[in-house]
Amino acid sequence: MKPLLLGLAIAAAVTACATATSPTGRTQQVGAVSQQQLNQMGAQAFAQAKAQNRQSSNASQNNYVRCVVNAVTRELPANWQSNWETALFVDDSPNAFALPGGKVGLFTGIFKVARNQDQMAGVIAHEIGHVVSRHHDERITRQMGAQAGLGILGALVGSQYGQGAANATGQLGGAAVQAGFLLPNNRTQEMEADVVGQRLMAQAGFDPAEAVNLWQNMIAASKGSRQPQWLSTHPDPQSRIQELRQRAGSLATVYQQAKAAGRRPSCG
Repeated sequence: MKPLLLGLAIAAAVTACATATSPTGRTQQVGAVSQQQLNQMGAQAFAQAKAQNRQSSNASQNNYVRCVVNAVTRELPANWQSNWETALFVDDSPNAFALPGGKVGLFTGIFKVARNQDQMAGVIAHEIGHVVSRHHDERITRQMGAQAGLGILGALVGSQYGQGAANATGQLGGAAVQAGFLLPNNRTQEMEADVVGQRLMAQAGFDPAEAVNLWQNMIAASKGSRQPQWLSTHPDPQSRIQELRQRAGSLATVYQQAKAAGRRPSCG
């Protein structure tokens, strides 16, 4: 029991790199890597995505998504605004992503569910919300802490009960960390990106109510059964839609103020 408690204590100490406050006021554990390193990792991942996937040559679609990205990123704090790069990949999956360093990738399948510029802004603002909320930093910090803690715990168990027990500890511990530590954090991040992204799209002059229609389209386009919510990295779709609808009402004033200030995107 003493080695187990010691291992857990060390794991907790390793995990606690630094704390920060997210845009929604949530306390985060961050700092395993610097922002410069995060930007470099984002740039490398984006370059790899472009090297491995065919990019769309459709000028109209490329201009459209770049227009939406530019409208959204103009509403970011000054330190997040510069040099956003967009790539549109030929892939039928309705997916998108954003990376540290100002990178946004979309798959052509996204047009099936994001059927107007406001819905496209809902996708893009959500993904950018992950970046400005430092979710990549947070995830890396937590994963590095969890892996280091499991390594220490495995070594302590092995010293008492042998290598077989150490290996079993690593396997079982890894599953427990994944289900009870990393995945819940991912669900929290998804919910937070919804909050940040929906406000961001409203500030940019896009209708925040269209985020609801976007997710209804997502559900209609999905195939097969979903995992139970507690084993998923995404919130339950119906719960998500309900929360998006409630926030859209509270953001109506923000949206109207943006339009009154002349923020009326015309991307297509």
